[in-house]
Amino acid sequence: MQRRQFLNALAAVSATSPLLFTAGRANAQSAGTRPTLLDPGRWSPLNARRIQAVIDDYGVQSAGYRADKRPYAVFDWDNTCIMNDCEEALLMYQINHLQYKLTPDEFVAVMWKDVPKGQFIKDYTTVDGKPVSMEDLAADVEADYRWLHANYQGLAGSKSLEEIQASDQFKDFRAKLYFMYDAICDSQPLEIGYKWIIYFYKNMSRAELQAMAEASNNYDLGDALRKVKYQSPASLPGKTGVVVASHFHGIRIHEEVRALMQTLRANGIDVYVSTASIDDVVRVFAGHPSYGYGVPPENVIGLRLAMQDGKYSADYQPGWHFNWGPGKTVGIQNVLVAQKGYGPVLVAGDSDGDAWMLRDFRDTALGLIVNRLKKGEIGANSQLAAAQLGTAKPRFILQGRDEQTGLMLPDEKSLKYGKSERKLLA
Repeated sequence: MQRRQFLNALAAVSATSPLLFTAGRANAQSAGTRPTLLDPGRWSPLNARRIQAVIDDYGVQSAGYRADKRPYAVFDWDNTCIMNDCEEALLMYQINHLQYKLTPDEFVAVMWKDVPKGQFIKDYTTVDGKPVSMEDLAADVEADYRWLHANYQGLAGSKSLEEIQASDQFKDFRAKLYFMYDAICDSQPLEIGYKWIIYFYKNMSRAELQAMAEASNNYDLGDALRKVKYQSPASLPGKTGVVVASHFHGIRIHEEVRALMQTLRANGIDVYVSTASIDDVVRVFAGHPSYGYGVPPENVIGLRLAMQDGKYSADYQPGWHFNWGPGKTVGIQNVLVAQKGYGPVLVAGDSDGDAWMLRDFRDTALGLIVNRLKKGEIGANSQLAAAQLGTAKPRFILQGRDEQTGLMLPDEKSLKYGKSERKLLA
């Protein structure tokens, strides 16, 4: 399939409001009346058999199935249902298109929201090895944004986006703001960085955010999978100096996961998504009929911003948990178990953010791990999957993929981007 042909096909349906996912939802509901076998696709053969066994044991054809107590599955979204991260892609898209509704003073307030002062960890230095502090980096990004805001016609100026993107101020802004995101996530508790990225949606309506998310999705689906380094220009060293940020461009639909969701629903097993991205962004990808996953908006659990007069604020929704790691277990317990009285039968994830929900529920028959060759908490789950490889009813399974193509591999081993050898564990 040609990338640009696919992108044009997506653009043809972009007039559909991202809030109106009725077509995909109706298809999902009608499919629930008909038992269907899993398409083996590019699943590992062992994994295809194990997933089918779980569907047989818990779906509508099982002897103990109860329509009033429907089993359900929970999927992480980024790097599980798709290749790469749609919210990090949106951060880059928002930067590249300067889609902000923030005055310079509001931008500065958001940039500093909950972020401590001081130097970042030693991995975050200038190109000549000097340490970088939040104060210096923020001063440079502030200066850049004030210039961009005054000059870009989409904000308060008269220059076109193309003229703006050619400026050193824009190149400095892009490199240093994305560098800041990575540095905050790695230097501070992850909750700070994951919330920080969504505060930049302040003053947008839900429809405006979801339109931007759809445009970002379509752009990255049509883009090549490529890692790009963005270096700030030497002409604008500012207080920080010259830094380099790296972004993995491109998104791919994991067709096997999309088809699995349809098969689960066809067998009377409901599908939910638990994400550490803001739920309103993931709802576009998970529910819009253009992408084929068919997940209703109310079935997505993620991060949430407080709203004021129909617009997002730069405050996290009071009382709402941080939906990452142990917080994903909290979300499932508070939203799903509290309503249903039981846990998910299948959970799928790829990283430490999913490790707890993969193992915390006694009702879970299978934990599906998209194998990204990670260590940490998900690495412990992956070790268990490797130890259970080939057994009759493994509790965890590893599913390989090729990061050069974004395609699943019919193997438990994965091929990392830029590597030539498939591996099972980190």
